Amino acid sequence: MPVVTITIDTPDDMSALGAALAEQLVAGDLVALNGELGAGKTTLTRGLGERLGVRGAVTSPTFVLARTHPRADGGAPLVHVDAYRLSSAVELDDLDIDFERSIVVVEWGAGLLDGITDSWLSLDIVRPTGGSVADGGSDTAIDPDSFLDEPDEPRTVTVTGHGPRWKELGWVGAARN
Repeated sequence: MPVVTITIDTPDDMSALGAALAEQLVAGDLVALNGELGAGKTTLTRGLGERLGVRGAVTSPTFVLARTHPRADGGAPLVHVDAYRLSSAVELDDLDIDFERSIVVVEWGAGLLDGITDSWLSLDIVRPTGGSVADGGSDTAIDPDSFLDEPDEPRTVTVTGHGPRWKELGWVGAARN
């Protein structure tokens, strides 16, 4: 499994990583985003959606589980899933997502993608705890969807390729330059 670890300094950088990721994605691709609340999962997905040219705002699908974002160019839609309340790959499959014709991003997807496809990309995002957020040191995000409202604190993103589709991750390092 190829693994690349990078540091993301700002929300804009997280969005730019999402845009760089979008350049790599095609219909049938599956991406798992893992990290605590406020880590930047939705910020990354927003950048990805902007680069793909999806219609409508990309927001956390927490209360609907999955949200489909059609693309203005008619390309593969972005399906944004919040799997926080799901406990198995079977429950993810029960959402009846068209994995083959969509680009699917699953927040909280760790451990839920085996059997869905033979290739996927995992991005594990770690944010510092005890950071200097507005209340003077809480590690709870002001906005659980992103870290746009917090002071810029670096995140560590570990990108892991699973299966033959993601045997090369050279684009990750290039995204930082």
